[in-house]
Amino acid sequence: MMLPRTTLLALLPFFIQVKSQSSGTGTTTRYWDCCKASCGWSGKATLASGSNPVTSCDAQDNPLTNYDAASGCNSGTSYMCSDQSPWAVSDTLSYGFAATTISGGTESSWCCACYELTFTSGAVAGKKMIVQATNTGGDLGSNQFDLAMPGGGFGIFNGCTAEWGTPSTGWGQQYGGISARSDCDAFPSALQAACYWRFDWFGNSDNPGVTFEQVACPAAITAKSGCVRASDAIDETPTGPSSVSTWTSGQAAIATSIAASSVAEVVVVSSSSSSVAVSSTPVAVSSAAVAAESSTVPASGETVAQYGKCGGDGYTGSTECAAGLTCKYSNPYYSQCL
Repeated sequence: MMLPRTTLLALLPFFIQVKSQSSGTGTTTRYWDCCKASCGWSGKATLASGSNPVTSCDAQDNPLTNYDAASGCNSGTSYMCSDQSPWAVSDTLSYGFAATTISGGTESSWCCACYELTFTSGAVAGKKMIVQATNTGGDLGSNQFDLAMPGGGFGIFNGCTAEWGTPSTGWGQQYGGISARSDCDAFPSALQAACYWRFDWFGNSDNPGVTFEQVACPAAITAKSGCVRASDAIDETPTGPSSVSTWTSGQAAIATSIAASSVAEVVVVSSSSSSVAVSSTPVAVSSAAVAAESSTVPASGETVAQYGKCGGDGYTGSTECAAGLTCKYSNPYYSQCL
């Protein structure tokens, strides 16, 4: 089976291997405290031109542009945005966000960096997740990834009561959070899908181990956080599409069909000329990458599904969300239906 050249060109970022700045073995925990992320303050890291610290939201979940606004967990007005929560890109790959502490580094090297985690234990063993470090914490151990997931436990702080009106004991245990998928039913609609993710894609795994390496952030992640690091040890230019829909069984079927093909023609674009050459070298196509790329932009007049892109600089697709959803601004380049 041969893939169309346009598809292969779009997938090229997934084939490019970047030099890892950090790698090793680590641990995971989970949390969702609704507090402003520590990487949401100005000056925490050297950022790419035009980028900003991690976006925070007000108590109505609207993005803020005042990056120095105090955290709602310290009598301020800024909180964690609901869209900085995990979602499945395929049955073996998810995107999300985490609080991190990486051995040998500091907050300035962690903030807004992305890491590919490969889970090594629990029901999620063998699956991968790419997370952006949006938070840090003095209570984290070395090489620890505290995965942000609604219902994962407040931890030390609780901003959710102020942001969502949640009872102080309403979302399970302080550490670990809720214990059953049905508990997600009572969550605010903006957080329900990510709460279900924990019990569906993540298999309700309890602090699984990981191996990790730093990678360039997917554009679909930075579109939500608004934060892109300036390149240092690796090229941190975001890769892939800026909008990746939540994985469905239909996307899985597409990925499986394409992955069944043992070879594909890879289009190689010469940087020194405008010519396009087709290589006959066999290349394995990642089913996760294909699933991510299978997301399409609805044409004008069509409705956009939940989490789909509905606006942003240069966007020409539909701006009308499906019933019950609103096109919510994230940053100048990205708005999505929530």
